[in-house]
Amino acid sequence: MRAKITYFVTAAVLVVYFVLVGSRGVMLIQQGTALTVTFGCAVLVLPVIGVWFLWKNTQFVTRANRLAAELEAEGGLPVDELRRTPGGRIDRDSADAVFAARRAETEDSPDDWRCWFRLAVAYHDARDTPRARKAMQRAIALHEGGRRGAEPVRN
Repeated sequence: MRAKITYFVTAAVLVVYFVLVGSRGVMLIQQGTALTVTFGCAVLVLPVIGVWFLWKNTQFVTRANRLAAELEAEGGLPVDELRRTPGGRIDRDSADAVFAARRAETEDSPDDWRCWFRLAVAYHDARDTPRARKAMQRAIALHEGGRRGAEPVRN
């Protein structure tokens, strides 16, 4: 729950920032000189990129949470079997061992979104965020592809 609150607060702050920056860009364009119009257009690009990035991240998080909920309903969420340091951090060797098992599971069933989801969690536990994100994107793509293939044909 704490992560959701942090995400929504950060998103709200970013939206306020985008509005402020966008209004400054519009003000510069309204000045009407070549220089201020150029700067105004350049300033307006930043909120557009920011809104796009925020939207894509929100879609990613929503889809990943949907997969987690579905996997939990099936009883297939990965069990936390990791050793922890006295400070509460995940032991690296333990994360590597679980990762090896998840990778082997995914290699045996490369078209199963559940395996890719569990691999993404293992990557995250091993502190490899870029690969965790790519594995989760693969899980999402497989899940959505399978869902589309299962829909009946409508006339």
